[in-house]
Amino acid sequence: MTMRIQACFVTLVLLAAATAVAAPQAPKTPAPRDPELIDVRAYQKLLEQYHGKPLLVTFWATWCEPCRDEYPMLNELAKQYAPQGLRVVGVSLDDDGDLILMRRFLARYKPVFPNYRKKAGGEELFRQGVLPSWNGVLPASFLYAKDGRQIGHVFGEGTRDTYEAVIRALLTSGSN
Repeated sequence: MTMRIQACFVTLVLLAAATAVAAPQAPKTPAPRDPELIDVRAYQKLLEQYHGKPLLVTFWATWCEPCRDEYPMLNELAKQYAPQGLRVVGVSLDDDGDLILMRRFLARYKPVFPNYRKKAGGEELFRQGVLPSWNGVLPASFLYAKDGRQIGHVFGEGTRDTYEAVIRALLTSGSN
C-alpha cells in the first residue's frame, strides 16, 4: 500500500512538472509601450535632448500612404548612418482612433529609433513650433545640426537619394 501511494505521488509530481513545462510561457521581453504623447513644449525639450548630435525628425501617420512607403526606408537609413552619429526620431500624428493601426505599424517595422505621438489639439501652435512655414503636409522630415539649428527639411515622400544627400549634408554640417 505504501508503495502504491509513493508511485501515485511520483506520478502526480511528474504530471505537474510536465504541465508547467508545456504551459505557454510569458514573454521574456516586456510588451512595447505606446509612443509618449508630446506637445510643442515637449517637442522643444526633445530637440534639446539631442543637442550636440545631428538629428532627423520625421512626422508620419498610418493614414498617410506616402508615410507608410517612406518609413521603412528611414528605418534602414537610421541603421546605416547611426555609426556616423545620426539620430532619428519619429513623431506620429495619428489620432486616438488610430492607435491600433499605429501599434501594428510599429510592430511590423520595428523602428530602431524612438517614436512619439503628438497630443490632440493645438495643431497650428505645434506646426509653428516646428517650422512656421510648415502647413502640416505629411510626410515631413526636419534636419537639425549639432548646434540645434534647423538646417533643412523634406516635405512629401522623399526618395532614398534625396534622404542620403540631406543626411550626408547634415553629418558634415558643423563637424569640427
